[in-house]
Amino acid sequence: MEGGLIKLVEMLRTLQHPMAICFEASCGYGHLHDLLSGVVQKVVVAHPGQLRLIFKSKRKNDRVDAKKLATLLLLDQVPEVHVPNLNVREWRSLIEFRGRLVRDRTQVKNRLRSLFKQHGVLLASGKRLWTKKGVAELSRTELPGSLAKVQRDVQIDLLTRLSTQIQRVELELNTLGVKHPGVTLLRSIPGVGPRTAEAVVAYIDQPGRFHRNKNVGSYFGLVPCQDQSADRNRMGHITREGPATVRKLVTEASWQGIRRSPHLRAYFERIQKGDSLRKRIALLATSHYLIRSMLAMLKSGELWRHDQKGKKAKQAA
Repeated sequence: MEGGLIKLVEMLRTLQHPMAICFEASCGYGHLHDLLSGVVQKVVVAHPGQLRLIFKSKRKNDRVDAKKLATLLLLDQVPEVHVPNLNVREWRSLIEFRGRLVRDRTQVKNRLRSLFKQHGVLLASGKRLWTKKGVAELSRTELPGSLAKVQRDVQIDLLTRLSTQIQRVELELNTLGVKHPGVTLLRSIPGVGPRTAEAVVAYIDQPGRFHRNKNVGSYFGLVPCQDQSADRNRMGHITREGPATVRKLVTEASWQGIRRSPHLRAYFERIQKGDSLRKRIALLATSHYLIRSMLAMLKSGELWRHDQKGKKAKQAA
């Protein structure tokens, strides 16, 4: 594959007339974009999920797809994907890698709970169980049979190694985050920690590419699906498009913000309208509001100030 790509680049260098290239985003699209950008005048990376002209076709092969992509490129109708530079791509990759490590560690914790439950041992709930002291107590807890002890010891060893790996990755992420002013800026929001701030900054990358702040909600899949025709306007679940990691972190940060920020709490309660059935709707609306506020802060460079206004009003009263 790499050899064929090198031959393609060499062939393109020999051509004298201006060219534009379009291809679908896939694994390694950033490297391919960087490689071709130094050869041709224009490189466009298409969003594979939005190529309705190709994916709704009953006849789909490479030749037909290439012709349709060329047609869209000629008409300037390609649903384009933003391609960040190499440093930002590596930053995003490390964020996603940490997320996978955390999910693996959660699976190990669940397997340990299941193992002890099989033998009638109920473990305490909460985070204390997974501290060094709690894990040491787990390793000393008696289990019937040597086979169960083997499973316990192996799982605890996995848990320890995963925790060490996560700490190493987070140390590197903290080093990157300290150097980026946007991360420090977003951490002024109540409930927003380093993991949420760095993920939002890395995936937004260039705040100016969002012409309207509302567009960032669509980018992260926090807007509802809509089916409108004549006088009918049906709103469904959120689209869940875009990076799921950011959507998850922003939602978790919204819960923390609702607890810590009077402004976010008031926004949440206004949407909820005192109805417990509307709690999820209110949370998603607050998450959408929070991500819009984050984009506005990155554009303006201003710190979070909503709660500061409330504090000054109380002091004046």
